[in-house]
Amino acid sequence: MPTASPDSFGVQDVRFEHRLANDALGIGETRPRISWRVSGAPTGFIQNKYQIELFDQKPEHSKIPSQSFEIKSNKSNLVPWPSDETLRSREGIFARVRVWGEADPNPSQWSELAYIEAGLLNRSDWTCQRISASWDQDTSVPRPEELYRKEFSVQSATKIVKARLYITAQGIYEAEINGKRVGDQFLAPGWSAYDERLHYQVYDVLEYLLLENVENCIGIRVGEGWFCGRIGFEGGGRNLWGNRTAVMAQLEMAYEDGSIQVVNTDDSWEVASGPTRLAEIYNGEKYDATMELSEWSAARASQESKPSAWTRAAVLSPLPAKPELLAMSGSPIRRLLILKPKDLITTPQGKKVLDFGQNLVGYTRLKNVKGPRGQTIRLLHAEVMEQGELGRRPLREADAIDEYKLKGLPEGESWEPKFAFHGFRYLQVEGLSSDADLLTSFEAVVCWTEMEPTGDFSCSDKMLNKLHENVIWGMRGNFVGLPTDCPQRDERLGWTGDIALFAPTACFLYDCAGMLKTWLADLAVSQEYLGGVPPLVVPNVLRYIKSAFPRVFPIAIWADATILVPWAIYQSTGDIGILDLQYPSMESWLKSCPRDTERGRRLYDANLFQLGDWLDPDAPPDKPQNAKADAQLVANAFLIHSLDIISKISSIIGKDQEAKQYADEAILVRQEFCDEYMTPNGRLVSDSQTAYALGICFDLFPTPRQLAQAGERLAYIVRKNQFRIGTGFAGTPFICEALVLTGHAQIAYRMLVEDTCPSWLYPVTMGATTMWERWDSMLPDGSINPGDMTSFNHYALGAVATFMHERLGGLRCIEPGWKKARVEPILGGDFTEATVSHITPYGKVGCSWKIEDDRFDLTVQVPPGTSIEVVLPPSGADGTDAVVRTVMSGVHSFSVPYERNYEWPPKSASWP
Repeated sequence: MPTASPDSFGVQDVRFEHRLANDALGIGETRPRISWRVSGAPTGFIQNKYQIELFDQKPEHSKIPSQSFEIKSNKSNLVPWPSDETLRSREGIFARVRVWGEADPNPSQWSELAYIEAGLLNRSDWTCQRISASWDQDTSVPRPEELYRKEFSVQSATKIVKARLYITAQGIYEAEINGKRVGDQFLAPGWSAYDERLHYQVYDVLEYLLLENVENCIGIRVGEGWFCGRIGFEGGGRNLWGNRTAVMAQLEMAYEDGSIQVVNTDDSWEVASGPTRLAEIYNGEKYDATMELSEWSAARASQESKPSAWTRAAVLSPLPAKPELLAMSGSPIRRLLILKPKDLITTPQGKKVLDFGQNLVGYTRLKNVKGPRGQTIRLLHAEVMEQGELGRRPLREADAIDEYKLKGLPEGESWEPKFAFHGFRYLQVEGLSSDADLLTSFEAVVCWTEMEPTGDFSCSDKMLNKLHENVIWGMRGNFVGLPTDCPQRDERLGWTGDIALFAPTACFLYDCAGMLKTWLADLAVSQEYLGGVPPLVVPNVLRYIKSAFPRVFPIAIWADATILVPWAIYQSTGDIGILDLQYPSMESWLKSCPRDTERGRRLYDANLFQLGDWLDPDAPPDKPQNAKADAQLVANAFLIHSLDIISKISSIIGKDQEAKQYADEAILVRQEFCDEYMTPNGRLVSDSQTAYALGICFDLFPTPRQLAQAGERLAYIVRKNQFRIGTGFAGTPFICEALVLTGHAQIAYRMLVEDTCPSWLYPVTMGATTMWERWDSMLPDGSINPGDMTSFNHYALGAVATFMHERLGGLRCIEPGWKKARVEPILGGDFTEATVSHITPYGKVGCSWKIEDDRFDLTVQVPPGTSIEVVLPPSGADGTDAVVRTVMSGVHSFSVPYERNYEWPPKSASWP
């Protein structure tokens, strides 16, 4: 085995739990697990031992650690906290790691120091009070933001060595110290099941303090947000978790002499109504710059605003035992990308519309806009244009309008919303003079939960590359704090069914485990008051408002998110902890699952309504549940699938008795499924693409003959449908995979590249830049689907990207956490090359293949400490001489003769 270069062989990306390296403050675990990646290792490297050194302080001079641990292990992903000493509230630890390989006595270079700091782990650590506005409010209507401020002095004679701001709000907050915004988070503290769990943030604020001028000021602005603003479709509801906003903040400053100074929210704080007159999630933000309180978050020595604008804040009663005050396990929402307008459109009605060239989620920033005092600029957002005008009907009861009233500054004014976000590509600007340079006066700020990008794909088909790009943009736009269904209309809710089906794709494209872990915790607590039945949306706003959906609604797929989402996280990260943590949630769902007990059966109660293959392309616009596939068949197929998975999970976490119980249950339900829906020859009573796709992928056909017959029937249905898609939410992730599993890869590829409606590529031909909710969200004539529920940014149908990664690209995970992978491209169609990669817990894994001059060339990249099974395609026309090889870490290349042995394009089914 080659020896590693001492200069390049090292450890990098040391991180704790599922946090990014730049989000190390305020962790909620007392024994955080540690992960790292090895770089510059020799080919075939396998870790034999690792050493972790912990430092109480950054070792700028002394290199002696406070604790050191050498552990013989090949694990580098989520390894246990090495010390018997647990983290205490506020405690910070520096860590570094190095490793040894099996065949080399020399260790790697040390990693760079990684820092972790615990948050406030106990309720008693919070000494601040919960404060709110002191005036009476009309809680039935939207309210202005509230500005809070507090002046304080620092001890100028002693150096401050550490300063932390611990803060949360019932609402959305943004903090400032001495006129500077603290941190870069957006929409903090985020959205959670506020009655059960309230998240807080921790900021290092030492750089914001004025240490020479001892007068300082902290300011906090608070808007309604999700807490008491309107949420939900069909009118929704206000004040779902409370009828007034509130804030809790604790600024702690540690001095060199060991003393601590604390500035708490209490009745000494001042509060005033701010210039943001309305700030709503759906309707947008209305800002009156003429009402600004100049330098409101600076000490009054330099402040122009009159003290009479402020009153004393009101102190509310302490938070009860619930909600828990918790640190988030994932990363926050941030402003991560800036897009400039691509075009200025003058509509037939003379409106001015900016096209940003991309359907995005975020808001619009005004830059150096000029106009007379009191003039109002209105910004109307929409995803599409219809008949040359802004297409805003799909927004339903979401105005999605931001307004800015100018101060009239001759040098121009700049502004951006702080409490609102929109899903849009097009921006209609009203209120500016016709000679305003709109292309340079506006930019789009794109926001999503910051996650490490991990997945990439490209191939020789440019349309498929655009489809994959659309999947990524759709995920970004709907991962704003939690996995939402859509980001633009009067909804934006955490629908469980969407993420249940998309989770494998999401976990490939981004490291979203931390965010999903936080959301799953809210899912679990929501089940507690529903008798174990998971809600359709999390946080469960349907609990509080009247809508078309009952409060307790046990629905397959949507409820199966309790099992499917943790399983996808485990497969991607190898985190057994997420399975253990969510296991009670999984079990409570299956125990509450409504079975057909009157007839002594284990299948779903046939009288219970199911959403089934939601948004089948043939379903009427106003009845998206009316699919070709029988809804009860779909529900029972997913029931068996969930039983299979929870049996595996039970075994993994050491619950052997439960594993057997669920496995036995799956056998019995399978038999009942076959008796109910299947003929001896493998035909299903629901003769549809989705029914066969689920039956094949979930292993529901008991004999090889039935399986083969099912595959033939599925291929025929697809050919008869002219290779157009015939699945809704339930069947879409599985249809192409089912065809490959039964030997019909070319039918799958022909379906994949179809571009007439309905198909995956039809939206691409219509200029889509994200995934649509409906296959025909926009009709071929350019008009918007007449259905009331029509979104142009919905990630669920983008689950096909997993098929593109695994079958066309050829890269599959076959051991949780990518400890072992398989490279096996399924060649077909007119595809001549593809590249796919994924950043695993161990490093980058990937493959790139190309067909040229009758040869198949393949390059694979294997991270240190892992292996890949490489399956080279048959080199002969008879397809009998495929080669399988196993390779260890490093870069490996292969080249074999190749001869196409299939007909392309396949023919559609003949008609009489």
